[in-house]
Amino acid sequence: MPLPPAAARLGLPGTGMLRHATLPALLGEYSLVRGGGPCRRETLYGLLAWGRKPSARVAERLSTARALPLWRCEDGLIRSLGLGPDSPPLGLLLDDLGVYYDATTPSRMEQAIGRSHSPVELERAEALRQLWCRSRVSKYNGAPDAPAPAGPFVLVVDQTAGDLSIALGAASAASFTAMLEAALAAHPGATVVVKTHPDVVAGRKRGHFSPRQLADPRIVLEASGGHPAALLEQAEAVYVVTSQLGFEALLHGKPVHCFGLPFYAGWGLTHDQLPAPPRRQAAGRRQLADLVHGALIEGALYIDPHQHRPCSVEELVAAIGLQRRLRADLPEPIEAFGFTPWKQRVLRRFLPVRRLRFRFPWQRPGASAALVAIWGRRAQPGLLRAVERRRLPLLHVEDGFLRSVGLGADLIDPISWVLDRRGIYYDASAPSDLEHRLAHGQWSGAQLERAARLRQRLVEGAITKYNLSAQAWRRPAGARRVVLVVGQVESDASIRLGAPGLRGNLALLEAVRRAEPEAYLVYKPHPDVVAGLCREGEGEARAAQCCDEVLMEASIQQLFTQIDALHVLTSIAGFEALLRGLEVHTWGLPFYAGWGLTHDRCQAARRGRPLPLEALVHAALIDYPRYVSRHSGLFIEPEQAIDELLAWRAAPRRPLSLRQRIFRHWGRLRRR
Repeated sequence: MPLPPAAARLGLPGTGMLRHATLPALLGEYSLVRGGGPCRRETLYGLLAWGRKPSARVAERLSTARALPLWRCEDGLIRSLGLGPDSPPLGLLLDDLGVYYDATTPSRMEQAIGRSHSPVELERAEALRQLWCRSRVSKYNGAPDAPAPAGPFVLVVDQTAGDLSIALGAASAASFTAMLEAALAAHPGATVVVKTHPDVVAGRKRGHFSPRQLADPRIVLEASGGHPAALLEQAEAVYVVTSQLGFEALLHGKPVHCFGLPFYAGWGLTHDQLPAPPRRQAAGRRQLADLVHGALIEGALYIDPHQHRPCSVEELVAAIGLQRRLRADLPEPIEAFGFTPWKQRVLRRFLPVRRLRFRFPWQRPGASAALVAIWGRRAQPGLLRAVERRRLPLLHVEDGFLRSVGLGADLIDPISWVLDRRGIYYDASAPSDLEHRLAHGQWSGAQLERAARLRQRLVEGAITKYNLSAQAWRRPAGARRVVLVVGQVESDASIRLGAPGLRGNLALLEAVRRAEPEAYLVYKPHPDVVAGLCREGEGEARAAQCCDEVLMEASIQQLFTQIDALHVLTSIAGFEALLRGLEVHTWGLPFYAGWGLTHDRCQAARRGRPLPLEALVHAALIDYPRYVSRHSGLFIEPEQAIDELLAWRAAPRRPLSLRQRIFRHWGRLRRR
């Protein structure tokens, strides 16, 4: 019985285990009885202890006294984002026979590795192995990559002195000396990288190698405490005593030399210095997929990092891989200019780097700056000249296309922002990362299928940028063609930088009336103008004279179900209408114009490549933005962002805070 049955009552006599904040969530399907007294008195199915540590002895004695089964808990082989209490475990192993790192007794993991797996199980394990390597994850995942040497090298992995897995893996301190000597002798022409354990780097523990042992000129000490992915990807061979990095090296297809008996040794997959336990010899040679299935899938519990709900190991690997990919995407230190205090708080969520410094707009980048971030196109000319003179990368930050439930002008936190190195999507006068992707990108069939599913979910869920609700509007009975014109904030940079012809809402409305003289023409002002947060456009008060109806309060999503066509300058509403299969006319150069999907009054020389709608969706909603969970503050995929937006919209609306109300009135005065 690798795992207790669902809803079983399990005793936790050693409540120190609860220092792991996520343990109740990991054991959420069980009923936990906490404390020594209740565990002695109450009816229990079994008891829980943490590994082989001294703290487990209370539970061991109680298990014997009450003749109850005992499950030992250990961190999963993919554990968390970082180290320490701020990164509690997201994976947990339960074993009623032993502990996976104890080669002296059987364990459930050992039995799982040694059994025959079905073709379906082996196929899943191989897919998981590939996902692990593609996601570049490890047990702990908070640190940046440890740098790999340029030339050929082998990796020697140190561990912390006194680690239980060493003695219980039939090894000792002498095993580390033998391992290093063997690596040097077997690879005379290669560099030998000795990786120090992160706890040793942090000064919490000590390792096994003295300076004298590391004096050989071929030895390079890797003591950054960095993530091992790059080292494992590039090493010619990996030498371990009992470290989990030997298992991860196998996942990356590397030769692994073991000087102890870790859980992955003795199956014919590693070069072993010690004989395999008879139990493993009896099981015979195993495939790597048997090892992966037994170690990562069976006997393990996982929760997602956002809401701490049960999930599969694949979901957890993908989620942590996403954090690693996006966190490693930008150089440090980063200096951000011109961000308001509210945006500074939000930027830290979208740029979770260790070295992020906020500067005033009139200041200049410091000598150590590796990248400069600005909001949109708002930067002082002197700052731009300094950035160009020093050839610093410039990052333009803006709202994404699936933003929130509520307006940004009300300080509603965004669920997505975009980070653009070339420009910004609404500035048609210069290339942007999004335009470059649309002009030159290629998408596989699987990617286009994903985009199609994403679009379908957006339409079915009635998701738009701000997801505002309003009273429903119905098209007039008998109207043959209903056309919607969407207003914008005329001072918005998207009009200044993306509308080379018409620039005003009234001018747009008049032009559409000339172009569509027989249509029933509806005008919808921008929500920020209706709310009084921004000034209406020049002459916009006369809009009713140029159309059949002005809708001050209306949901753009609901209007999409009632109209035949949409006319815009540069509004994101045109993109949202395209997702719903509507006819869209553009009078400026929004990012979605020029790709054969819209009726365009303006042309851009850099555009003109015809694209399927799914390619536009993938570029704009999957490739370009970053999404951050409202619950965890961690990166999520767009599909998860839709889930959160739907739940957000369905929840009771919270009144604006005092800070938001003050900002709303201050913003109204400032913009007049």
